[in-house]
Amino acid sequence: MPTNAFAAGAYAAIQNMGRTPAAGTAGVGEGGFTQLLSSALDGVSEAGKRADGQAMAVAAGKANVVDVVTAVAESETAIQTLVAVRDRVISAYEDIMRMQI
Repeated sequence: MPTNAFAAGAYAAIQNMGRTPAAGTAGVGEGGFTQLLSSALDGVSEAGKRADGQAMAVAAGKANVVDVVTAVAESETAIQTLVAVRDRVISAYEDIMRMQI
């Protein structure tokens, strides 16, 4: 999955947290939270690998610097998205822990 699509999907998932999906739409329940988290980690890992590969290609004189900058920016976006998801999960956990039984 391209990083931009990954980031857009992750942001959409964050926006939809706490809302019930409309009838006929796919929710997180298909793969569950574990699948969503695994997909996010895989996307960040792939973006990092692409950035590393582009940096090595530039060092070898086989790629353009613009490609490296683009790959690093995509990697940064993926990491920022993952951090936003992590922060949202921690916030939700803290809210749950504050609930009275």
